Amino acid sequence: MANRIPRVPVREQDPKVRAHNFEEVCYGYDASEAMLEASRCLHCKNPRCVQGCPVNVKIPDFVALVAQGDFAGAAAKIAEDSSLPAVCGRVCPQESQCEGNCILGVKSEPVAIGKLERFVADHAAAEAGAPSGAAVAEGGKRRKVAIIGSGPAGLACAADLAKAGYDVTIFEALHKPGGVLEYGIPEFRLPKDTVLKREIDSVRALGVKIECDVIVGRTVTIDQLFDKEGFEAVFVGTGAGLPRFMGIPGENLNGVFSANEFLTRNNLMKAFRDDYLTPIHAGKSVCVVGGGNVAMDAARTALRLGAETTVVYRRTEVELPARKEEVHHAKEEGIVFRMLTNPVEILGDENGRVRAMKCIRMELGEPDESGRRSPVPVPGSEFEIPVETVIMALGTAPNPLIARTTDGLETTRRGGLVADEAGATTRPGIFAGGDAVTGAATVILAMGAGRKAAAAIDNYLKNK
Repeated sequence: MANRIPRVPVREQDPKVRAHNFEEVCYGYDASEAMLEASRCLHCKNPRCVQGCPVNVKIPDFVALVAQGDFAGAAAKIAEDSSLPAVCGRVCPQESQCEGNCILGVKSEPVAIGKLERFVADHAAAEAGAPSGAAVAEGGKRRKVAIIGSGPAGLACAADLAKAGYDVTIFEALHKPGGVLEYGIPEFRLPKDTVLKREIDSVRALGVKIECDVIVGRTVTIDQLFDKEGFEAVFVGTGAGLPRFMGIPGENLNGVFSANEFLTRNNLMKAFRDDYLTPIHAGKSVCVVGGGNVAMDAARTALRLGAETTVVYRRTEVELPARKEEVHHAKEEGIVFRMLTNPVEILGDENGRVRAMKCIRMELGEPDESGRRSPVPVPGSEFEIPVETVIMALGTAPNPLIARTTDGLETTRRGGLVADEAGATTRPGIFAGGDAVTGAATVILAMGAGRKAAAAIDNYLKNK
């Protein structure tokens, strides 16, 4: 029976080797491995995996095609719902979404849906020598829609609108498109010049134009896009790139970074490469404060830059919000985890550089609003960790620039744009989705929001 076949393992770089390079950690499946893994699918009458996917990829259908060896058919099936399959197959938290809902996971291991999606996308690109799942939009150019931000929400929204025949232009503030996919996710998890570029090119192949180095709210305003450029609807997918800090003494010392800056300088500005003139000094020892996926990315990046790296987290490992796979990889590579520990001060030397981080031990008290037990300081338990660099990975908030320069847009207490389930904001014609609305979340949730907004924009313009 299919469910008796054990989950096919994925080949990976040796931890001792990959800890010193920025090459991709996972090698992915080959054709025979993919077909064997796909054969494990039970093809449920009520596929919970589809319900668990924010973009509702027809998972049983594409998995069945993989099992039959019809990889091109599988790619076409995924492309019906996802514009970034090679990205999603690598970075989505499948364990809490599609795979987390797989019925096989109740008594065994779920089907490796993410790894199969990655295989299909990579195989299609290798065979075609072109962007995976690309298609040319039919019909002449019609009504114009502007997309602000080229991250996962913006790309997903743009792709769906282009397929519907709209004239779509993406405006990106940075010099390369991709948003958090480009600046936030390390090379060893998502190769930029191969995988990400290919996915973005597949969106361009639909007829979408991308203009970089355009800061909407500074270079041009949304009102000017409407009044002078002729756009009839705007989607705001600007993400959440405003870093948070703890507000403790010493955070202004040289050697303290936000994870956002640290990762941006390494990913977008290639600080890890000797042939780029934008280096970053990590030093011999780094402490990363936080326990999410961004903290894991920052810690694993610092390790590859040659630093002994420690993750400091105020709860226990049970409460770590990062993906289990990322924590597992970090430990394999030699990163140290100090649980139930919280910084209270960053200590500097006479030159204004970080020399140590003063911490206090914590214990878990009563559950907080989210149901997690609240960490409580242990009186008199302060101690110091000698360190050269501290990276704060405490989450991010939406940038307020769009709301400040656009009349009629309401924001939430946390700075996100107010939008309904379909992405409509408080100003007609302006839609929003992804981290710009919810705050920092996942790539696939942002894509789901982008697709919902595309459908809402289509409906809005047809009824305008």
